[in-house]
Amino acid sequence: MKDVINVGLIGVGTVGTGVIKILNERSSEIERKVGRKVALKRVADRSLSNPEEVGIDRPAFTRRAEDVVGDSEVDILVELIGGYEPARTLVLEALDRGKQVVTANKALLAKHGLEVFGRAIERGGSIYFEASVASGIPVIKALRESLGADRITSILGIVNGTSNFILAEMTHRKKDFAEVLSLAQEKGYAEANPSFDVEGIDSAHKLAILASLAFGVQVRLEDIYVEGITHITEIDIQYAGEMGYVVKLLAIAKEADGEIEVRVNPTMIPQHNLLAAVDEAYNAIYVVGDIAGSLMFYGRGAGQMPASSAVASDIMDAARNLHLCVKSQNLAYPRMSGGGRVKRIEEVESGYYIRFSVIDKPGVLAAISGIFGQHNISIASVVQKERRKEATVPLLIITHKANEGNMRRAINEIDKLAVVTDKSILIRVEREDE
Repeated sequence: MKDVINVGLIGVGTVGTGVIKILNERSSEIERKVGRKVALKRVADRSLSNPEEVGIDRPAFTRRAEDVVGDSEVDILVELIGGYEPARTLVLEALDRGKQVVTANKALLAKHGLEVFGRAIERGGSIYFEASVASGIPVIKALRESLGADRITSILGIVNGTSNFILAEMTHRKKDFAEVLSLAQEKGYAEANPSFDVEGIDSAHKLAILASLAFGVQVRLEDIYVEGITHITEIDIQYAGEMGYVVKLLAIAKEADGEIEVRVNPTMIPQHNLLAAVDEAYNAIYVVGDIAGSLMFYGRGAGQMPASSAVASDIMDAARNLHLCVKSQNLAYPRMSGGGRVKRIEEVESGYYIRFSVIDKPGVLAAISGIFGQHNISIASVVQKERRKEATVPLLIITHKANEGNMRRAINEIDKLAVVTDKSILIRVEREDE
């Protein structure tokens, strides 16, 4: 048995720098908890100019990721470059060489999870991926281990800090999307090109991982309905507040009778809901199991040290298992049965908020409610704002739970009415009582 478990790291960005800091500054504590010394043996980054500045010994540094993967003395490969390629190729090669793999790469696991975990099973390796969803919030371990005996019925998550910051600022400061997006970019919460976050793609990657773990089936990215927040206006957030709701970008996964619902979309939730109070760039995941009941996981979902903490924890888990000669810790993810049908968005049922722009004249509400009735949609509440005869006014309707396909057909029909002057705005509603 070697005296030292060696770590190889690829990608010295924000998170990689934090991981190096933790391994260097807490080496004694890590050794005590693992049972053996854990050392950074090899580090690769293509653009790092001065490795010593971030705590890397010059002999350990290389610009070639292949040098780390090919180092026979590296026991644990930490992949922090992100994206699909070359991350996929490097991870698969590391597994082929008998290394354990730690990754924070949500995109890789969402798209190539079955291949990666399948290779780990074949080679007797393990994948550790706590930081792939919600950074330092330990929701992956909770689903894999703590809730292993539960049948998970639903997950509702705020898993993208950028979008949550934008919606929270729009709510509290009463500013429009473009203005708050600029503020998010100034604060470093949003990239110069924020589409990955605000269009819901980042949330979809994370939801694919969570849903696959929770339900034991492969949830593909293409199975997930994705809708971002770019069309959400300050006026709808204001109206939502007046009606007792808050708008959040939610990643939603539900299972019932062997059918699975997975979607990312802006959602109105009651102001008393725990998720409604999650502001700034924080993340929260609300999980319901049939044994444990309802659980809330909350914390910083982004930032250097929360993510680095999760990666360091995975390195320690991998090192501890190597020390104890535990062969595989992949648990639920690779054992997916493939069963369980994923619903198309048209089959999903939800409550809905709709803002119609209508001419203020008698008979408008009757015409709209008549069309809703024809499509089996029940109205829960109606608010008409700013009454002005023969002028365009907002008409706000919240429905009881209804079929998405029926709702789309109804809205398409209503928008063609002569009294409707603009395209209707629709936001889904989640209520605990439905």
